[in-house]
Amino acid sequence: METTPKPKRRVLVVDDEPAVANVMEMMLRFEGHEAQTVPDAHAALELLEHNSFDFVITDYLMPVMKGDELAVTIKQRWPKQPVIMLSAHAEMLKSSGKKLPGVDALINKPFLLADLRNAMVESMAKG
Repeated sequence: METTPKPKRRVLVVDDEPAVANVMEMMLRFEGHEAQTVPDAHAALELLEHNSFDFVITDYLMPVMKGDELAVTIKQRWPKQPVIMLSAHAEMLKSSGKKLPGVDALINKPFLLADLRNAMVESMAKG
């Protein structure tokens, strides 16, 4: 039985915790995607200036610029760029009714590979 190969995607991971970024990179590579990690929002914006990515996956709580602020900045410059945000407080953010402009999908930490797959599908549908 033949299966249709999943398309390879270029993914930018933004997380100030190296262990989390490394796990995310390994998960994405396991899925057949190309992943690049950066430790903060400024490095992400610099990389986006000169490279294209199918997805940006960012942590919520980071120093200097939080993930939701990064998402807004990305959407101002690249409106069609899918942005997925990770947070240990995702359920609280969802239930609070707080608007997260620029965020196409929100994943609760810790997460499963299936959560990541679903968020990628959800964010593509919004674009």
